[in-house]
Amino acid sequence: MKILIVKFRNIGDVLLTTPLLENLKHHFPDARIDMAVNAGTEEMLTLHPALGKLHIYERERLKALSPATRIVEELKFANAIRKERYDIVVNTTKGDRGLLLAIFSGAPTVIGYRSGKHPLFDRFIDHALPAMNYRHMVEVGLDALRALGREPLDKKVRIHWSEETERKIDTLLEEKGLKERPFVHIHPVSRWLFKCIEDRTMARVIDYCQNTLGYPVVLTAAPVEKELEKIAAILSHTDSEPIDLSGKLTLKETAALDKRASFFIGVDTAVMHMAAANDTPVLAFFGPSAAFHWGPWDNDLTESGYTGIRGNQRMGKHRVLQKAWECVPCDRDGCEGSKISDCLMQMDFGEIRRSIDEMAERRR
Repeated sequence: MKILIVKFRNIGDVLLTTPLLENLKHHFPDARIDMAVNAGTEEMLTLHPALGKLHIYERERLKALSPATRIVEELKFANAIRKERYDIVVNTTKGDRGLLLAIFSGAPTVIGYRSGKHPLFDRFIDHALPAMNYRHMVEVGLDALRALGREPLDKKVRIHWSEETERKIDTLLEEKGLKERPFVHIHPVSRWLFKCIEDRTMARVIDYCQNTLGYPVVLTAAPVEKELEKIAAILSHTDSEPIDLSGKLTLKETAALDKRASFFIGVDTAVMHMAAANDTPVLAFFGPSAAFHWGPWDNDLTESGYTGIRGNQRMGKHRVLQKAWECVPCDRDGCEGSKISDCLMQMDFGEIRRSIDEMAERRR
């Protein structure tokens, strides 16, 4: 048997699909389970023992092509999947690209969401996935397993890296004097800056961890100009001197780093999900995003703790700070198209400090 999971979304979304991957392998141990994902997200899956083959969809490259050339390249990608002769194709996201690919694959069994634009496509869906409602994306991802009449063995999110990556981070921590010393990993940025808190507030968080609590702080960010500029802006307000590894680590290396941290502080981004997958306690700042969908998942639990629509919430060792404003979560890119989220700009440092104190005390 051959199964294909299609996940044309972002880095964190792909990581949260790993419980589905593992459970399918448990229930169909002789099956080869492949995945089709966007380029740039594959590090969430490489080296996973349950994974067979990866099909990488190069969205950004294809967007830059002429219409005629793009059609040719799209057909090449679809044909490569059709040639695999999958028995089951699971489209785990809404949208017609994944659904069309599942239909074109020729698989006898297609699982996915109904098309909101083209009801004709729905005729090819053998098992329609239910509405997401107010459920966590880990639970939502497992709906495909349930559609096949199976229940999840566990709901753990996992990321894997090589021994070489492990050695590199060991060496790095030793060079920084952190091999045997507790430290805090802070990832203050997202590719979408409207998910960030105010620079001065983040600078106070860094200073509090390092100067008051005595934890060395390690900063990370992607090697992207706007993220590095954001880090520079935050550091211009700090009194302490954190270890700045921004732009210097791959995603796998960042995961290996935060596995060793005492706890993680950051915004709603893929690195937050990676920290949670490593069972590192997470303090996450949420604004437009819904914690009931995207809060850091605790691998020690089987049911989400994010039962509220908004406001501060916890799931096991992880916690989310979010305003309880009526407009939250709005799922928008900032207030009134400003690319700035007032609910995050007005995060209260005293509230943040209390959460940090509680997490530090638990770690002791």
